[in-house]
Amino acid sequence: MDEQFERLTKIGDLLNLYGKELILALAILVFGLILARLVIRLVGVTLQRFTAKQTVISTVSNALHLLLIIIIVATALEAAGMHTIIIRRILASITLAAIGLIVLFRPYIPTLPFKVGNTIKTGDLFGKVESTTFLNTRLKTFEGLTVFVPNSKILNDYLINYHFTPTRRIKIDVGIRYDQDILKAKQVLEAIMIEDPRVKTKPRPVVYVLNLADSCVELGGRCWVDNLKYWVTKCDLFEKTKLRFDQKGIIIAFPQRDVHLYHETPGFPEEESLKKISMQPDPPVVEQV
Repeated sequence: MDEQFERLTKIGDLLNLYGKELILALAILVFGLILARLVIRLVGVTLQRFTAKQTVISTVSNALHLLLIIIIVATALEAAGMHTIIIRRILASITLAAIGLIVLFRPYIPTLPFKVGNTIKTGDLFGKVESTTFLNTRLKTFEGLTVFVPNSKILNDYLINYHFTPTRRIKIDVGIRYDQDILKAKQVLEAIMIEDPRVKTKPRPVVYVLNLADSCVELGGRCWVDNLKYWVTKCDLFEKTKLRFDQKGIIIAFPQRDVHLYHETPGFPEEESLKKISMQPDPPVVEQV
């Protein structure tokens, strides 16, 4: 009992000496972190008014958040009674250690093959990346759903990044009837792609005869556009192709099959042959003298 009483007495003495400083430091730490979170949200909203690049917004917000946390922790330690020189040495040591770890182990740390704002497909999910953390990625699908995908699943599965390259190729495949003018159809399809200002001039749009199918001649138009304009440009080119072909009198083929019907007398072939034999006249009888 005496030992426990002595321990409680020592704790009480420490609280009397440093209690106010510890409470003040704890208050600075708690309220400072809450204030930093509010400031980061305000900065993110403000940056969205000046730029639409999510990578820039994310980088600036993360850097500012880290700086605010360092300032809050340093202020809390100073309020707790720690000397400024010691605080500076601790922060400098932590910073140097973090930089060293990043430089040494950066090549061995798996990174996600996309950035915030990219359109990706992983597994059966297809959408736009809204944010990433150390544990998961927030994906907004084009149906309006928000999906949180574990980063481990992304790294262990296939992934298509539609914004990894600046341009993307559009395929316009259309079949025309065999009695149509192939050269005229190729010229019309090529002109449709060249006239669109969103289509790249290099490489130049081209049209190929892909196949001589059962019911049509398959033509394939190929052109390149910016990734951000791919979907709308593709839909517009398909619509222009149908309207221009109708205007020029080029008939688009559709699957069809010719059926030939033969009418035959019912019955077995053997019975028909017997009927034919029985209907033939008897051969003439020649008497020998």
